Amino acid sequence: MNKIEPGWELYRTLLAVVREGSLSGAARALGLTQPTVGRHIDALEAALGAALFTRSQGGLAPTDGALALVPHAEAMESASAALVRAASGEAEEARGTVRVTASEIIGVEVLPGILARFREAHPQIDIEVLLSNRMENLLRRDADIAVRMVRPEQDALIARKIGEIPVLLYAHRRYVERHGLPASIDDIEGHTLIGYDNPPAYMRKLIEEGYPTARDAFGIRTDNEIAQLAMVRAGVGIGGAQMQLAMHNADLVPVMHNTVRFPMEVWLVMHENLKMSRRVRLLFDHLAEHLGAYVASV
Repeated sequence: MNKIEPGWELYRTLLAVVREGSLSGAARALGLTQPTVGRHIDALEAALGAALFTRSQGGLAPTDGALALVPHAEAMESASAALVRAASGEAEEARGTVRVTASEIIGVEVLPGILARFREAHPQIDIEVLLSNRMENLLRRDADIAVRMVRPEQDALIARKIGEIPVLLYAHRRYVERHGLPASIDDIEGHTLIGYDNPPAYMRKLIEEGYPTARDAFGIRTDNEIAQLAMVRAGVGIGGAQMQLAMHNADLVPVMHNTVRFPMEVWLVMHENLKMSRRVRLLFDHLAEHLGAYVASV
C-alpha cells in the first residue's frame, strides 16, 4: 500500500502554528477553525511518525523535528505564492500580480510615489510589496523583483546597477543647539549615535575602515531603518540618512560630511525566467527609470 504524502495545506498549517505559537493564533491567521488546525497537525504528525509540538507555558513549542521542516515548508510557501502570481496573467499581457521586495527605508520613503505612477499607467497589474532588510531569495521566487543595496551573487538572475546613494551623518537642529557638532571622529564619542543592533552587509565596508559602527558605539540601537530616520528627525541624536531624503528636511544639519561619507549601491534584480513576462518587465523597467532618477537627484 502506497503511503500518502502530506499535502501543502498541512505544511501551511505547521508554519502558521510555529509562527503564531498556538492553534488559536494559527486558526486566525489562516481563516480556519481551531479544531481544523488541530486535525491538520495531528494528520501531519501521523504521516511523519513524529511529534511536532510540545505544550509550554507560552503555548505550543515546536520540536527540533518541526523546526527542521520549517525552511522546506517556507520553500513550498514561496512556490505556492509564485504559482498564484504566474497564473494571475498570461506572459504577454499587462495584467496579473508582481511581487517586489525592498528595504524598509526604500519601501516607505521612495517606492510609494514610483508605484503610484506605475498603477496609473497599468491599472490591471497588481503589486505585492514585501519590505524587509533580509536578502529574499529570488531563485526560490520569494519575490519577482528585488531592490537591493548589495550586488547579488546568485546565478540565473538579471541584475542592473542603478547607481549609488550617498549615506551621510545628520542631526536635527534641536540636537545641535543642545549638544553642538563633533569636529572629528574622535570627538563623536561624547554624542548620541543612532545605529544598528546587527549591522547589515552593506555596512561592513565602514566597519573595515575603522568607523565607529560597532554595536556598542550606538546609544540608540535598532535594525529598523525607518525608526533610525525617525529618531534623527526627532532630534534624538546623530544618525545616517540617504542624502536624497535628508535634503528635503531643512532642519537636518550635516555632520562631518567631509569625513564620513558612505556610497550605498542600488541594484534592481529579477529572475531570468521572468524576462518574458510582460508585467514583470514593465515594472522592472519602470523601477529602473524612476529609481535612477531618485539616485541622480543630488
